[in-house]
Amino acid sequence: MIFGSPWPPLDLPACSICDAVLAGASQLGEKPAVIEGDTGRTLSYRQLVEGADRVAAGLARAGLRPRQPIALTLPNSIDFVLAWYGALRAGAWVVPINPLYTPEEMEHQIRDAGARFVITDPDRADALRGAVERAFIVEGGSNELLECEDPPPQARPSTSDLAALPYSSGTSGRPKGVMLSHGNIVANMRQVYSTGYCRREDVIVNMFPLYHAAGLNCHLNSLLGIGATVVLMRRFDLEGWLALNERYRATRIGAPPPVILAITKSPLWGRFQFGSLEYAICGAAPLGADLQEAFEQRTGLMLKQSWGMTECACAITMDFGGRTGRKLGSCGHLLPSCEARVVDVASGAELGVGDVGEMWLRGPNVMQGYWNQPVATAETLLDDGWMKTGDIGYVDSDGCVFLVDRLKELIKYNALQVAPAELEDIIQTHPAVMDAAVIGTPDQSVGEIPTAFVVLRQGASLDAAELMQYVAARVAPHKKVRLVEFVEQIPKSPAGKILRRVLRERVRTQHAGQEAH
Repeated sequence: MIFGSPWPPLDLPACSICDAVLAGASQLGEKPAVIEGDTGRTLSYRQLVEGADRVAAGLARAGLRPRQPIALTLPNSIDFVLAWYGALRAGAWVVPINPLYTPEEMEHQIRDAGARFVITDPDRADALRGAVERAFIVEGGSNELLECEDPPPQARPSTSDLAALPYSSGTSGRPKGVMLSHGNIVANMRQVYSTGYCRREDVIVNMFPLYHAAGLNCHLNSLLGIGATVVLMRRFDLEGWLALNERYRATRIGAPPPVILAITKSPLWGRFQFGSLEYAICGAAPLGADLQEAFEQRTGLMLKQSWGMTECACAITMDFGGRTGRKLGSCGHLLPSCEARVVDVASGAELGVGDVGEMWLRGPNVMQGYWNQPVATAETLLDDGWMKTGDIGYVDSDGCVFLVDRLKELIKYNALQVAPAELEDIIQTHPAVMDAAVIGTPDQSVGEIPTAFVVLRQGASLDAAELMQYVAARVAPHKKVRLVEFVEQIPKSPAGKILRRVLRERVRTQHAGQEAH
């Protein structure tokens, strides 16, 4: 059975990201396009166009040619924004890299992508000079590329040209380069616009890193493409983010589940005034109905959910309804021109309404494949346009999508499947718990047992037996948590996804140490 979107199919324009964002920007003049929350530095729409042209000219003079890659590793800043659009304006494609990576991690992505140039700051430039022909330096608002006064190149990227090569988060393995074309990203922008998610009058304080699809596509491209204002945070902290939302009178908030959880349990929310906020939206990982409801009771804001993947440019579903008749725990409906199938993991049989299986997707926002990874591409993209997402979920009779967990993260207890996300949602409802993550740890008798890593609220007291009993009262016997370890912090990616591989490695190291003794 093929599931569709409640919105009509899109008639997509044949344009590049440059056309979709910069062409309309010149009409907005001095309206703020981007504001650095940390410094107050502001980039108007006029300056965005002029700056992108100057960067494009500087890159072309240095020898960057259309359809060539360039690496970009900077924190969230106006300089990142100008470098991104300037590179696209030059006809190149961008490899956005986490600026907190080690030089070795950065060098791997640069060499894997074949980038000859990198745009970065002085510290990282020194470490990366051996991996590139030239490093362009950006420091404290000083950008050598902006000094070029040549006319910008007459590059005209097509919809099929590569635009970005973000690397997947690598929560369950080594990151892979995701090939996103101009057409993929522009299609996703148009899909998001169809839901009413973005408006010209919006002001959004973006907490997501711009090297990540959520920050780059769902926020930066989509918001600037419609003429809104984006406030950037260089590095996220909850109190600072809340203060920026108050100062700039943000119209809505977008956040991953860890931030939704932090807001729900932190006293900070009540210290600020948020009369301008209309609603909140959460993505990046499944969010349980209990936490969704608790957030709404704490803040008074309606919390909508979405589902997204780097491999789909960003957004896949959106919750567009109001409070009446909506379904807590659902991540909404498929975006226009998106289709989905639910497939049995074991047999490959196509499933129907309400059946749980792997979600497959098809649509104009689906990636071109994994860079230099033909086997992984063939395993993920099928000949008829369908993409295997690796997400487990179902679609109900109203077309609402519900996610259960990631396929590779399901725990196999006596051949029965246990979803870590379900247990995490339950554990997080305990008043003494601030955060939690669950993984399966090897067990000779049953295969794997659910093991919880738990962060307690400051000043709270809770023992493992009490918590396991709390969970056991709310789940079937095979889903019981069998081990609990209290920790200071849950390892997560910048987008808020739990890094279960880090926790598995922690368990393996502990087990090896015990065997040694």
